[in-house]
Amino acid sequence: MKDTKEIISEEQIRELASEFARSGKLTGEGGILTPLLKRVLEVSLEGEAEHHVACTRKNGNRRNGYGSKSLKTSMGDIPLRTPRDRDGSFTPVTVPKRGSNLTNEFEEKIISLYARGMSYRDIRAQMAEIYGTEISTGTLSAITDKVWPEVEQWRKRPLEALYPVIWLDAMYFKVRDQEDQKVSTKAVYSILGVNTCGQKEVLGFYIGQHESSSFWRGVLAELKDRGVKDILIACIDGLKGFPEAIENEFPDTEVQLCVVHQIRNTIKYLSYKEVKPFLKDLKKVYTALDSGEARLELDNLGNQWGSKYQRPLKGWHEQFEELTAFMKYPPELRRIIYTTNPIESFHRQVRKVTKTKGSFTSEKAVYKQIYLVCRNANHKWSGTMYNWNKVRLALADYYNNRFTKHDTLI
Repeated sequence: MKDTKEIISEEQIRELASEFARSGKLTGEGGILTPLLKRVLEVSLEGEAEHHVACTRKNGNRRNGYGSKSLKTSMGDIPLRTPRDRDGSFTPVTVPKRGSNLTNEFEEKIISLYARGMSYRDIRAQMAEIYGTEISTGTLSAITDKVWPEVEQWRKRPLEALYPVIWLDAMYFKVRDQEDQKVSTKAVYSILGVNTCGQKEVLGFYIGQHESSSFWRGVLAELKDRGVKDILIACIDGLKGFPEAIENEFPDTEVQLCVVHQIRNTIKYLSYKEVKPFLKDLKKVYTALDSGEARLELDNLGNQWGSKYQRPLKGWHEQFEELTAFMKYPPELRRIIYTTNPIESFHRQVRKVTKTKGSFTSEKAVYKQIYLVCRNANHKWSGTMYNWNKVRLALADYYNNRFTKHDTLI
């Protein structure tokens, strides 16, 4: 490669400084560094070509003019003259053959914007503003598709043998069918777990036509195929048949219905003026010290409000065991299993980046988008859950060998 002094002189540097003082632009279209980068790259390619031809001249190789290509860089699109050799054996390092990006920065920026929920139209505008380059929708799709092998590998990755607590819930998105182009609402089944070290992770998410206990049974069977041998506690909402589906695949797992979901369902039947006094009395049920006390408080609640609100109280009686399962555990463990709020918090992260989308173009687009949210969430979940040392001790005391034989810290 030629010496730097041959690429740009002191006089040229002064001229560039004067141009920058006038335009104020370093990069992008009209930026003063863009032609400089073009010159550096072309000089580098010339040096590589001369060296290659000198080494292969004894085989009859020689220079063969120039080709041209447009290179995407952080400074915008740069047209390059690329040297060629006679036998086509020249493979430059500076700008590889068929390479259209100087670095991965360009693609990484696009994927980062896509992960934040930006549409292709908005990404095109952003790239034009930052890099001074126009990108087609097809190119954007091809770039985001590069995460697909990563998505497939992540979905099939092996899981740990034991997850002390998992939270299961579904969210819904509108997805366009690729065959008939009709838009329909589909359920995304997601599972959030915490391992024995106290670290949260999304174990997987799956797309179905609508939420059903039979589909959940298939999801749980797939977890077993990926290496999960035991789950201590599963926190779920009140979907009919859901506890039975869990018992079918993990018979020793304790099922805890979400108390918050049940409270929300109860409020739907209450008179507005009586919501506060009713909830005040209801609170005595789910804050009781144990299930025995909770049963007494529920009977008292029925005596006071049963004549008016028999229907909302029916659910508390029918699902009493599943709603109060958390009461058998130490206080440190109760606070993380009485509700599905942890997975709903993850769902809020997903909706934050999907709220601007009327519908997804395909199920593959759904998988890509949610996977990128999972990837970002894992960075935030690098630490352990709050107060996990005490929770872990409570799990070890309560479950004894079921927990300790899979505890990676022992």
